Amino acid sequence: MNRRLPAQRYYRIATSVFFFVQGITFASWANRIPTIKGMLQLNDAGLGALLFALPAGQILGLPLAGYLVSRYGSRKILITGAFLYPATLMLLGLVTAVWQLALALALFGFFVNLMNISVNTQAVGIEKLYRRSIMASFHGLWSLGGFMGGLVSTSMIAKNVSPFIHFVVIWAFTLLCLIVFYKYLLPRDESHESKQPIFVKPDKYILNLGLIALASMVSEGAMFDWSGVYFEKVVMAPKALITLGYIAFMSTMAGGRFTADYFVTKFGVKNVLQTSGVIIAVGLLLSILFPYIVPATIGFLMVGIGVSSIVPLVYGLAGRSKTMRPGVALAAVSSIGFLGFLFGPPFIGFIAQMASLRWSFTVIAVLGLSTTFLSGKIK
Repeated sequence: MNRRLPAQRYYRIATSVFFFVQGITFASWANRIPTIKGMLQLNDAGLGALLFALPAGQILGLPLAGYLVSRYGSRKILITGAFLYPATLMLLGLVTAVWQLALALALFGFFVNLMNISVNTQAVGIEKLYRRSIMASFHGLWSLGGFMGGLVSTSMIAKNVSPFIHFVVIWAFTLLCLIVFYKYLLPRDESHESKQPIFVKPDKYILNLGLIALASMVSEGAMFDWSGVYFEKVVMAPKALITLGYIAFMSTMAGGRFTADYFVTKFGVKNVLQTSGVIIAVGLLLSILFPYIVPATIGFLMVGIGVSSIVPLVYGLAGRSKTMRPGVALAAVSSIGFLGFLFGPPFIGFIAQMASLRWSFTVIAVLGLSTTFLSGKIK
């Protein structure tokens, strides 16, 4: 790195890399779900029930992650999470039984939140140094990582590479990123020595942000966990194109996050959040009413645009809470938001088993639209 760069620039680059690592790790798992589903001979309901284990691990890990970040600082916890989270991919690649997948997913979810809360706390601190909105751009790197993970996964699937070998390659890459960039992380959180208590009851402001995050995360979860299955079973895409919907979603999600800070500056947070909910609903309905490769792909592109700015903007608002430490506020909002990941996958699976995936996605469209109404309460 150029030593003449200001310190805040080093911090921003390093933190951006760890957002990218988080994105490529999750995408690597998400794109191999159809493969592992076939290996374990799971039906839609069975897969939905098993996917419950990942957000369950996330929910269990959130209070501990918030405490550890507030107690020891985000830098140490991020380094730990950035090693353990990608490493858990290899466990997912080795599963041969349902109980093994459930356990590995719970660990995967637990470690993601060590990384998630700590990397977002770093981002909040760096945003304060810049004194302008840059949170969405950090999450854009997460989405870019997800997009690249989708491309790599498509190549691995086309070449019939096993999930385990695929995940070993990803872990080696993320380990290299950790070794190179850990030294450039923000050394101390601004509120690390704050007199604010670590444990405090969330106020109405934090609860509302959590509900907005929940509605958005249900929509994201539908794309992460079910886009491949939707293109395979409903769109009837050929094998080489079953990841097309996921890649389309991730591409506009990444692009939307890189431009969100501009729109927030021009139109305000509330207007951006309200518009996002409408775009999510329209995109999902398009893919439901016209389940063919071109319109479904366009629909998934719109969903990516819709969800792109919601979580980063909500996290940025939570990190500026006047009643809670940044790490704890982020953990509180994430705890509510991740209920969407907790209940979304099995909910979609059960509705798909009783009716169809198209009905499942219709319900998700309604939930996505609810972010428009919830965002109206932001002052």
